[in-house]
Amino acid sequence: MGIISSILDTDLYKFTTSYAYSKLFPRAYGEFEFVDRNNGDYPEGFDRLLKKELEQMANLSLTAGEESFIRKQMPYLPPIYIDFLKGFRFDPSELDIRLEESKLKIKASGLLYRVTLWETPILATISELWFRESGQHPDVKYMEKAAIDKAIRMKEQGITFSLFGMRRRFSFDVEDRVTELLKQHAGESLFGTSNVYMAYKHNLNVSGTHPHEWVQFHGSIYGYKMANYMSMEDWINVYDGDLGTVLTDTYTTDVFLRNFSKKHAALFTSLRHDSGDPFLFADKVIQRYEELRVNPKMKYLVFSDSLNVDKVIEIKKYCGDRIGVTFGIGTNLTNDVSAEIKSLNIVMKLFRCKMTAKEEWQECVKLSDVEGKHTGSEREIALVKETLGL
Repeated sequence: MGIISSILDTDLYKFTTSYAYSKLFPRAYGEFEFVDRNNGDYPEGFDRLLKKELEQMANLSLTAGEESFIRKQMPYLPPIYIDFLKGFRFDPSELDIRLEESKLKIKASGLLYRVTLWETPILATISELWFRESGQHPDVKYMEKAAIDKAIRMKEQGITFSLFGMRRRFSFDVEDRVTELLKQHAGESLFGTSNVYMAYKHNLNVSGTHPHEWVQFHGSIYGYKMANYMSMEDWINVYDGDLGTVLTDTYTTDVFLRNFSKKHAALFTSLRHDSGDPFLFADKVIQRYEELRVNPKMKYLVFSDSLNVDKVIEIKKYCGDRIGVTFGIGTNLTNDVSAEIKSLNIVMKLFRCKMTAKEEWQECVKLSDVEGKHTGSEREIALVKETLGL
């Protein structure tokens, strides 16, 4: 059995985005690329070990228990998509994995509704393999105490949070244990987890939002000025008001808020912050709701950018009773395993897409609210900035 031992060991947004592609863009292709933001070196043979792990995923299939869980807990996924998942098998031929002078290069290419499902399992596998191969082990006492202390502090502060920690976890076992401890000690403060398998195993809510790739795809197909607007319209068309959280920073929050109409403000429950200054973000969003004559107290902000408990408490105090707040906390919960061990800073992003097999590839870019988090070619990033007046 490999590191990933269930189709459900992934983030919720992978299934919801996959279904949205299958419904609206069933012939669209995409290509994801791995990015190590710290430009780290990987040991010789790491690519072969990774290939071996990911090849084992071809044997995974949805079990009867998993199927009944998603039918019950994820009613926004229709029976036709769950039937697809029952027959779905990962296809390692969609992957190109190699080491070039100690730098790890990965591409995942194929039909978007399929290939999107590789992203989070690949990242979790790289993270676990990295720590295993470099001989690093969790300090179990430290890890458990840290998780319990954080859970109790957030409970005492009345903070609502979800666990968003699959992609950069230390290991499956660590995420499993941390999920168990949070459930025991955080009480109702723990809203749920984005990892569908952990929700299934620990009887928790599945919680999640939608990803940058959905907006990136729309930018590539419909143009950057229409990207946020069209991606929200299409999400509404697919989910009819379910899954009402939208990401704001694919082409910067300022550009997003210009596209954010009264209709969207009414239909989406919450906006997610994933880069840049969280306090400035809160002020801008509250101001935009007020301009649209929508009461911000009826809405939520979901903060998910490099959070720890101190930062969460500070953000909650700053927002006060002006707007609802909730938090998605990831690496600080699933990879805080000793004072010495540092987590990887890795992502997989959509770099190219096309509407059908016959068409030419189009570039996809992401402009964060922080310069260092931009992805895409310099040429295309410059074009986006010029188009959007940035």
